[in-house]
Amino acid sequence: MQLDSVITCPNCAAKHKERMPQDECVYFYTCASCNAQLRPNAGDCCVFCSFGDVRCPSMQTEGAGSEH
Repeated sequence: MQLDSVITCPNCAAKHKERMPQDECVYFYTCASCNAQLRPNAGDCCVFCSFGDVRCPSMQTEGAGSEH
């Protein structure tokens, strides 16, 4: 399981490497570059699934053996 994900801000395209918690979803994330408040896209459980290069731990576990 991967716990680090690079979030790409949709507003300014800045990339920030973040550590994902294993036991909860992250619903809000503030971009360190432009201070934009990110929220998950419709249908996604957290900001990592919407804007990260690696899906959150719960989706990694749920999707084990399948491609996302």
